[in-house]
Amino acid sequence: MRFTIEQRHLTDSAGKPVSNELVSFDTVEADSADDAVRLLISREDAQLMGDIMKFPGFQAVATIRKSAGVYTLQVGPTSQSRIPI
Repeated sequence: MRFTIEQRHLTDSAGKPVSNELVSFDTVEADSADDAVRLLISREDAQLMGDIMKFPGFQAVATIRKSAGVYTLQVGPTSQSRIPI
């Protein structure tokens, strides 16, 4: 199954809130929303902070830490089959 992951930058590496609304999108192929988060974590050398919250309809929300700061992830199934991975 193909998932879109929205990454929203929350704080910088010093823990201060990011002033601009930086959002990026990734597309991954995984068996579940949980697996999609774990795949992104390993691909971006990040750490999971807390639990992956799963919701009906293959949706998930998670918070990760990367070298540039803390990000929140929102995961959902991709409806378009022609998006390159």
